[in-house]
Amino acid sequence: MQQPVLGEESEPEARGRADRRRARDGADGPLAAALVLVLPTLVALVPILRGIGERQLWRDEHATWWAATLSVHDLSVLIRTIDVVFTPYYLCMHAWVAVAGDSPTALRIPGAAAMALSAGLLGLLGRRLFTTRVGLVAGLAFAVLPSVTRYGQEIRPYAFAVAAVLLSTLLLARALDRPTFKVWVGYTLSIPLVGWSHLASLAVLAPHLVMILIARRAGDRIVGWAYAAAATLGMCFVIPMAIQGSGQSGQIAWNNPVFQDLVDFPKNLFGAWPVAVPVMTLAALGLFFAGRRALPLVVWIVLPPLATYVTASKLHLFLPRYLLFTLPAWVLLAAVALCRIAGPVAGARAGAGAVARKGLALVLACAAVAGLAWQALPGIRDARRLPAGEPDFRGAARIIAKGQKKGDGIVFNGVMAERRALDYELRDDAGRPKDVLMYRTPQQLGSFGAAECPKPASCLARTERLWLVGSTYDGDPYAGMPKPTRTALDRSFRVVRTEKLENLQVLLMERTRGTSGSAADGAGDRKVHT
Repeated sequence: MQQPVLGEESEPEARGRADRRRARDGADGPLAAALVLVLPTLVALVPILRGIGERQLWRDEHATWWAATLSVHDLSVLIRTIDVVFTPYYLCMHAWVAVAGDSPTALRIPGAAAMALSAGLLGLLGRRLFTTRVGLVAGLAFAVLPSVTRYGQEIRPYAFAVAAVLLSTLLLARALDRPTFKVWVGYTLSIPLVGWSHLASLAVLAPHLVMILIARRAGDRIVGWAYAAAATLGMCFVIPMAIQGSGQSGQIAWNNPVFQDLVDFPKNLFGAWPVAVPVMTLAALGLFFAGRRALPLVVWIVLPPLATYVTASKLHLFLPRYLLFTLPAWVLLAAVALCRIAGPVAGARAGAGAVARKGLALVLACAAVAGLAWQALPGIRDARRLPAGEPDFRGAARIIAKGQKKGDGIVFNGVMAERRALDYELRDDAGRPKDVLMYRTPQQLGSFGAAECPKPASCLARTERLWLVGSTYDGDPYAGMPKPTRTALDRSFRVVRTEKLENLQVLLMERTRGTSGSAADGAGDRKVHT
C-alpha cells in the first residue's frame, strides 16, 4: 500500500471522513445545520427569558454593574487591583449599558443570548462529531437544564465562557474535518475568546490536544504543527492578563472547598440531582458508543474539575460556575447514548434504514429530552430565585424610597456589599439618602469598596435622620461594626423603626435631643458613583 506523504491522510482515514461527510452533509445539509443551530437556541431562550428581569441582582451581579458603569479611566484604575481577568467582559458590558441601560432585564440580555446560542453551538458540534440527530438531541437537552437558565440570567461572564468553549471546539473539529487556512485562523482567534471569558475555561485546550493526537495517530501528520501554532499565537493574547491576574488571586481566597463540595459538584453543575443523575448515567453509557470521540469528551469532563479541586488551596478555582463549560460534554455523551439506543449513530450506518425507522428514533430521543425537561422544571423554578443567603436589597430600597425625607443619611453594616447593592437599587432616586460615612470613594481607592470616615461622630453631625442597612448573620444590625461608629450611633441616635427582611434589617434612626457634633470634614460632599 502506498504510504501517505506529509500532511496527507491515510486511505482508510480519508474514506472514513468522506463517509461521515456524506452521512452528515447530504441533500439536507444546509437545512439540517440550520435546524440544529436555531431550534435549540430558541428552546433555550424560552426558560431563560421568562422572568429575566424579576429576580433582583445579587452581590456578584452588582459588581458587574458597578464595573460596567464606571468610566473607562476609573475601570482602568479598578483592574489594577482587582478583576483584571474580567476586563474584556466589563468593557463589553460598559458598551452595552451605554446603549441598552442598566435595568435588570437589559443587563441580563447579553448573557441570555450567549447561553441560548451555546445550545445551538452544541447542536452543531454534535452534528460535526457524530450525526445531525445527536446534535439536535444534545442541543435540546442542554437547553432545558436548570443551570442553563440560572447562568443565562446571570450578569457574569460564565455564559460567554460556555459559548466561547463550544465555538472553539467546533472550529477545531471543522479544521480536523475540512482543514483550510481560514478555519485554522478562526480557531486561533477563538482561543483568546476562551481565555478572556474566564481563565479556567482554557482547560478545554487539554481535550483539544487529545483530538489532535488522535488525528495524528490516524495519519494527519501536519495537524500537530497547525495546533501548536494556533495555541501559541492564541495564548499570546491571554498570558499577560493571566500573569497580572495571578497577583489578584486573593479576592477568591475564601474559596477553599472540602470533600462535600466535590460530592455536591454534579448537583450544582446541572442545577438539580434529578437532572444530574439521568444525564450522567446516559453519558457513562455513551462512552461505549462514542468511538474515538470518547476520550476527548472524557478529558473535557474530568480534567477541569479534578485539576481545580486538587489545586484549590492555591488557585481557588473549584466552583461549579467556573466549570460550567464542562456541561456540554456531559450532554453530548448522553445524546450519543440516547440516539444509539434509538438507532445507529456512527459511520455509514447512521443514514441506513427506512425513513420511518429514522423518524421513530428521533421521536424516541426527543421524548427522552421532554422527560428530562419535566424533571428539570423544579430546578428551573429554583434557578430564577435569589441565591440562598442573599439579602433582599430591593425590598430595603422600597422601604427607604417610601419613607425617606430630604436630608436623610444612610449607613451600612455587614459583609454583603450593602453599599454597592443600595447604590444600584436607588440609582434612579435623585433624592436618596446621602452616604454620610463614605470618606474615600471606590473610584479613589481603585476598589469595589469605599473607605469610611475615621471620625464617625463628626461625619454624622449634620444628619438628623439616619437609615441603617445591616446584613449581619446573627440578627444584630450592629454586629461587627467598628467601635467608634457604634459609639457615635448609640450616643446620638435612637431607633424609631425596624424592618426585618430576608437576611437584612433596615433601621430608621433619629437624632436624640441635646446631641450635636462638629463639622463633617466635608465627607458628605465627596463625589459618589451612581
